[in-house]
Amino acid sequence: MQFRHSKHDVYIPDETQAEAALKRVTHLGIVSHQDDLEIAAYHGITECFKQKEQWFGGVVVTDGAGSPRKGPYESYTDEEMQKVRLIEQRKAAYVGEYSIMVQLGYPSDDIKKPQHAPAVEDLKFILEQAQPKILYLHNPCDRHDTHVATFLRCLEAIRQLPMEQRPEKVYGCEVWRKLDWLLHDDKVMLWVDKHPHMLRPLLGVFDSQISGGKRYDLAEEGLRHANATYFDSHTTDKTSLLTFAMDLTPLTKDDEMCPIEYSVNYVKRLETDVHDRLKRFM
Repeated sequence: MQFRHSKHDVYIPDETQAEAALKRVTHLGIVSHQDDLEIAAYHGITECFKQKEQWFGGVVVTDGAGSPRKGPYESYTDEEMQKVRLIEQRKAAYVGEYSIMVQLGYPSDDIKKPQHAPAVEDLKFILEQAQPKILYLHNPCDRHDTHVATFLRCLEAIRQLPMEQRPEKVYGCEVWRKLDWLLHDDKVMLWVDKHPHMLRPLLGVFDSQISGGKRYDLAEEGLRHANATYFDSHTTDKTSLLTFAMDLTPLTKDDEMCPIEYSVNYVKRLETDVHDRLKRFM
């Protein structure tokens, strides 16, 4: 299985043949950086864990360059740090028993180029071969430039596929801009209370980040509890762990739909809600 960038890496925890490992994927996550999968696509990871008929596949599109480093990694060169992050992502795939883990190895600047052919072709190939039922992407309102660019390259790849090969559901997930601000009816609620013990081990393998002072393992656990508790003020909690997502499926069913307009309309609906709520009591 060949991809276009020389730094690409393919890892299959159970050593199944690569094409078979990709084809058995039912839940696929495509993200920018190492450890984004374990945050954004955690729902898919836990839905597939120890399931015979469901398999999670992961794709990281960038090379991990420019990562912050501190403590034991303080003196690492950028090249050395990329190798560390690649290995950490392999470890997470092993812990989560992913069907396949693909790291495409592109610099972030390449992913930020509209219609960047090599990356889009790689993504198209993965989507064609896997044909996942559920696809987890970055949400288009994320505040990280590379995350937004990755979402757009994925959308470009999806729109090159015939309709019958496109995922049934596409979710835009939380990483650097959380989605608690979405209106109630705009939220996709992803219950992540299966295998609750998995979150810390999955994120804990990213020692280069945790040693640098970024306790994603603790932050994400706290966020999921908070989402569940603060989701609704008038009902009791039905789950103790919850993540939110945007439903991006309409963008993959109508190739003429503008992703900018689609995304901004979420914000406009929030603006209307805030305006009308204040107006009622003035």
